Amino acid sequence: MSLQPCRPVPTLNFVNEIPEFDSVTEALLTRAFGPGRFAKVSERVREFAAFAPELSFCAFEGERLVGVVRMWRVAVGGQPIVFLGPLAVEADARKHGLGALLVERACEASEALGESAVVLVGDLPFFQRVGFEVAYDVVMPGPVDPKRVLARVFVGLALSGQVRPRA
Repeated sequence: MSLQPCRPVPTLNFVNEIPEFDSVTEALLTRAFGPGRFAKVSERVREFAAFAPELSFCAFEGERLVGVVRMWRVAVGGQPIVFLGPLAVEADARKHGLGALLVERACEASEALGESAVVLVGDLPFFQRVGFEVAYDVVMPGPVDPKRVLARVFVGLALSGQVRPRA
C-alpha cells in the first residue's frame, strides 16, 4: 500500500473586519447562505444591534477571504452581551476546523474586552465543542427553535430575557 501525501493545512491570517473587506465578506456570506439569510431571526437582531468590528474576524489564506465571523452588541434582560453571527467559511476550507477557530477567536476577544456572554442561533453539536450550551431563557426577536438559541457565558450569570438593543 502506498501512502498518499497529505494536503497541507493552509496558513491563515486572522484580522479584524474592516470596511474595506465589505464586498468580499458579503460575497462569501451570499455563497454560504444565499439570499434567504435575510429572512432569518438572526438578521432581525443585526437590524438593531451595534456592529463590533474589534470582536469580528476575517480569515485570509493569502489574499483570499476564506472565513468570517461577525459580532454585535446587544443585551439580554438588561445584561450587556454580544451576539455572534453570521459565521461563514468557504466550502473548500471547512475541513480544517476554521469555523471553530473563528468562533474561539471572537469569544476570546469578547471575554478579554469584558463582555459577559456570547449568544447565537446555531447547531448545538458544532457550537458545544467551543463552549456553548442551550440558553432556554433567552428569547429571540422572532420565531426560532429554542434548542438552537445557544450561549457561552464567561462570568457566573444566568441569562434570561429578550435579545434587545444595548442601552
